[in-house]
Amino acid sequence: MKRMLNVGSEKALKEAVKLVHESVMNIIKLKKEEIRFNRKNGTDLLDRLLEACHEEIVVRDMVISMIMAGRDTTSAAMTWLFWLLSRHREQEASLVKEVYDENNQNQGLGLDYECLKEMKLLKACLCESMRLYPPVAWDSKHAGGADVLPDGTHVEKGDRVTYFPYGMGRMEALWGENCCEFKPQRWFHEENVDNGILKCVNPYMFPVFQAGPRVCLGREMAFIQMKYVVASILNRFVISPVSDEHPRFVPLLTAHMAGGFIVRVHKRNGTEIEK
Repeated sequence: MKRMLNVGSEKALKEAVKLVHESVMNIIKLKKEEIRFNRKNGTDLLDRLLEACHEEIVVRDMVISMIMAGRDTTSAAMTWLFWLLSRHREQEASLVKEVYDENNQNQGLGLDYECLKEMKLLKACLCESMRLYPPVAWDSKHAGGADVLPDGTHVEKGDRVTYFPYGMGRMEALWGENCCEFKPQRWFHEENVDNGILKCVNPYMFPVFQAGPRVCLGREMAFIQMKYVVASILNRFVISPVSDEHPRFVPLLTAHMAGGFIVRVHKRNGTEIEK
């Protein structure tokens, strides 16, 4: 009724959506002007989307998806990772060494894309953190047609099917007896970090980025962004929680840490890295 009459929360939502659409369309128009007048060589994502000749509305929706889906989720994932590392300093030390070594191999030129791609342990730590504390704790889909699930459950067209990544990440049947432990080594073949070969885990077993035709479009971008932020911080600082209490996991639309993560920040010295 509120939507029909355009009042209350429905009116506020409509105005908010309009504001987001207009803001993104202005960014797209400015970018198209830059491309038209060749003011600079475009190498960013928006350049690539426009060069692919997508319609403005399609590009707008893609950009909004990247902004909305990739902001709170990545920040939540990194928050829990920093807390877990503060509880597992031996894992943090190995991770800091990887960041330091890769940066040195890049001749100290900084953390570029190729350098970040080689940080296998960092990716394993991110995956392990999201397994235990997924940014989206539960999600659901509506069936496009009648079907039967692998366990024999009948699903009718239009039925809502909900899955629970938080619970799946803690199932002993999927992850073993140590399913509740933070163990990044489980993401490597034979749990051997030195071999540098990450497992290809079935996305239906680890549906943090969803799976199948509707898999998250920004998956690799999210990993690169998180790797860059985490590596940059760990390379320079030691993060320590102010409180020793176990923070509370709040499974809202985007799950987060209740009250945020209050920390003390200390500059990391060279001897810590070399160890």
